[in-house]
Amino acid sequence: MSETRLEKLGGGVTAVISRLHGFGTDALALAAFAAPKKNDTACDLGSGCGIIPLIWCRDGLCNKITALEIQKDACGQISKAVALNGLSEKLKVVNGDLRRVSEYLPLYCYDLVTMNPPYKAPKAGLTSSAEEALIARHEIACSFSDVTKAAEKLLRFGGRLCVCHRPERAADVICEMRAQGIEPKRIRMVTYRAGMKPNLILFEGKKGGKSGVVIEPELILKDSAGNYTAQALEIYGLYNNG
Repeated sequence: MSETRLEKLGGGVTAVISRLHGFGTDALALAAFAAPKKNDTACDLGSGCGIIPLIWCRDGLCNKITALEIQKDACGQISKAVALNGLSEKLKVVNGDLRRVSEYLPLYCYDLVTMNPPYKAPKAGLTSSAEEALIARHEIACSFSDVTKAAEKLLRFGGRLCVCHRPERAADVICEMRAQGIEPKRIRMVTYRAGMKPNLILFEGKKGGKSGVVIEPELILKDSAGNYTAQALEIYGLYNNG
């Protein structure tokens, strides 16, 4: 396992972070966008360092959470965080491949599934020599089709799938959701600075849902002068609150 450090998320909850398995704005925005209920049973696919489940635990959300992650070192970080924060009764860590999700997890029982997926096709753009970075950034361990197929198997009827992705992949996300009977219901654009094009989109789909999608107000992280917006401070405040 690469060298780790502790990062306080506020509310007495701490994450275990490494150079290869950390978190960024995308994960924070997705954690807030998914907005689970206190009694939800949730599964975070490709959980990395477990930042999304840890945020929910800190905020008292969800009854039970499963973090599924294919990389052993990342699972080790989540497990350390579970022990450090006394979350063994609430947060379960599973080292497994989402393409074989039925081997690891109970099916058709989750209220919410989330994933911050690899954004790039296998050979798109620059690649890293580190296998961990390749898996996190490129679709070599799973495609987005694999994500939606796994979510369909995990979600109960009426359950929700929430993901983030790059704008250029928007058609892929919507088509793959619908192919698995997960109807897109909410979409929110995220722009890092006012006046620029969105560089992230948040999607929510409902298993068995009727057609009809709500486009939510754009989330702008910085104004034209480069100052963080109130919206951004609310998102970042999820972990910068002590």
